[in-house]
Amino acid sequence: MNKIIPRITTFAVGLVFLASPLAWRASSAQDHSQMHHEQDAKPAKKSKAKSKKPAQSKSISQKSMPGMERAGMDHGAGHEGHEMKGFLGPYGMAREGSGTSWEPDISPHQGIHAQYGDWMTMWHAMFNGVYDNQGGPRGDTKTFFSGMVMGMAQRQVEASTFGLRAMVSPDPLMGASGYPNLLATGETADGRSHLVDRQHPHDLFMELAATYSYQFAKASSVFLYAGLPGEPALGPTAFMHRTSGLDNPEAPITHHWLDSTHIMFGVLTAGVVLDTVKLEASTFRGREPDQYRYDIEAPKLDSYSARASWNPTKELSMQVSWGHIESPEQLVPMVNENRITASLAYTTQFGDGNLWATTVAWGRKYNSPGNVLDGYLAESELIFKNGVTLFGRAERVQNDELLERGEIITGFEAPHPVFTVNKISVGGIYDFIRTQNMKFGVGALASRYGMPEALKSEYGDPTSYMVFARLKIQ
Repeated sequence: MNKIIPRITTFAVGLVFLASPLAWRASSAQDHSQMHHEQDAKPAKKSKAKSKKPAQSKSISQKSMPGMERAGMDHGAGHEGHEMKGFLGPYGMAREGSGTSWEPDISPHQGIHAQYGDWMTMWHAMFNGVYDNQGGPRGDTKTFFSGMVMGMAQRQVEASTFGLRAMVSPDPLMGASGYPNLLATGETADGRSHLVDRQHPHDLFMELAATYSYQFAKASSVFLYAGLPGEPALGPTAFMHRTSGLDNPEAPITHHWLDSTHIMFGVLTAGVVLDTVKLEASTFRGREPDQYRYDIEAPKLDSYSARASWNPTKELSMQVSWGHIESPEQLVPMVNENRITASLAYTTQFGDGNLWATTVAWGRKYNSPGNVLDGYLAESELIFKNGVTLFGRAERVQNDELLERGEIITGFEAPHPVFTVNKISVGGIYDFIRTQNMKFGVGALASRYGMPEALKSEYGDPTSYMVFARLKIQ
């Protein structure tokens, strides 16, 4: 394992470097030079006719929409063929979310592109500086830094597509205990006690994955995905990647009901794409990341899942999935989990280049031994062309981890009482600096809670809020 970590670190840094702005500028300059040379060799009349083509919008997914600037790609006529296609199938890149999940085809496709020989690359980044104030007796305050940097590389050889993906996060810098988030539970900060009313930090390495797909028909393909870490075929697109939630800096309290498997140390997925339908199955390591956030944990394929996805229109994406997760929690290793999820994501354009994205999702955990617990989520985001983004989220969760547990000695616990809790959050961002490849803005959000009388003595009647600054490079 000591030998694996430096190799994977080198891979991650190298991939991000390949897709760096310097590479993009070099590619851009080369493309412009080639374009001017071709124009000089043609009659002036024909050149003028061509120069009008980039201004014409050919489809909604290529129109100028919030966050959809295709940096380094719109140099002139004829460059549309260089745009990345999907890693897993013969469709647009915008369809692909985290891991092998799907989003609506009309989703914004953000990234800075470059060409390195036969390899196409893309990278993007987002960082949040947050002041967090969670109210009530069990609340806390903290200032922290979160975000991610993601790089991709793709090469096409006839009907085959090879892909590499790397994603790293500054989350470990916030400390082992993460940040205050009332009613959130899951994982551990120190290997001895559960994190309760806090969101755990994500690992430094969020994804290091390779993909291969083979197109066997006009709209169909088979694919393989391998990650260390990676994301199995289970649940909707992870919250920080789906359009309806990516601008909200606070993790949903349904995270461990829907998409907590987005960082698993050891994932193998195989699937088939049949036009608008995707069927896939995974085997993966079920144990969630431990309290050491900078390492690469040993892979172990002891869990499995399956997912069916369907994009019936360019605005709509649906999925249903099931998984068996072996011993997910480090502190209760004798408890396994079966999970079923279903979700619907809807994204549409309205007005003059504005975007509206909504996700509704349900997840059910069957703990064995333990309780059966449901979680519901509805979130929505409005992205306006003038730099204003508004978002909201409503959640309802059955949770049996809200009472403090203390140290785990025996490795096994009897089922705890189940409490049904609710949370509603609303907020927004104003990007007052906007360029082709960067947005910088400030935002805020506020949250209110609903809980049974049995918990009010613990929580009171809290109101929580966050104030943050956000930098997005795309």
